[in-house]
Amino acid sequence: MSHIHWPVPEPVLPSDVDPVLAHATRAAASAFAEARRIHDRAALAEKVQIGADGTPTMRLDILVDTAVAETANAHKVNLLSEEIGSIDNGSALTLVVDPVDGTANAAAGVPLSAFAGVIAVDGVPKEALTCWLDTGRCWHAVAGRPTPYRTSGRRELDGAAVSLLRPHGPDDDAWWRITKRAARVRILSSSCIEAALVAEGSTDAFADAGSDTHRIMDLAAAMITVPAAGGAVLDVHGRPLEIDPDLTRRWSGVVAATRELAEELASTIKEAL
Repeated sequence: MSHIHWPVPEPVLPSDVDPVLAHATRAAASAFAEARRIHDRAALAEKVQIGADGTPTMRLDILVDTAVAETANAHKVNLLSEEIGSIDNGSALTLVVDPVDGTANAAAGVPLSAFAGVIAVDGVPKEALTCWLDTGRCWHAVAGRPTPYRTSGRRELDGAAVSLLRPHGPDDDAWWRITKRAARVRILSSSCIEAALVAEGSTDAFADAGSDTHRIMDLAAAMITVPAAGGAVLDVHGRPLEIDPDLTRRWSGVVAATRELAEELASTIKEAL
């Protein structure tokens, strides 16, 4: 199979990004670009090991994750990643990352994948950055600070624009129940980008319709960025979203423009499961 020749730009980082987060983002983008330069589509997508979360890891994932781990070690901070898992450097600060969110997209050449990183202090998420790798566009937010992003403000599911994970079987009924009420449905296959689009008002909501697919690194950046923009992030079953090194934990995350829409989506999904 052919190589992907689309160039990977430098991330467009705000000047006030935490240095660790900035370094990790640049390292991820650089490793992503180098992996594409060296490997063709088949090699990028090859399952080369089992990740710390218990799922197969593509070569692209591990190459980018390794570069991010080197950054965490250089700064002597802890790391929590879905591929490498937990690295304890004895710091109060932990870098929580999804090195390539939307790996299947990225390996195929579909330009919808992201690096997402969060700085957590003693387990509390403080700062988030999501970088759309194929464009360099970044969304940045710090807990407790004003943000330039604003959600659409939509409160009702009827007529909403909703992004969803693909149906997985047990959640088929919930998935169809949402799609019949929404005005527009998208499956972008990058939870972190979809959550960022909710934060900036480009879409109204994003949800896992009950398949319990999300790990904490899929939702960690949204947990800061979306509430700061007026939205809400929750789990369908009401389970707390926590920075936890136990990567066997899963959530059916709901990211929405308002608390009202998030709760309606969650109840609609739960009723159908």
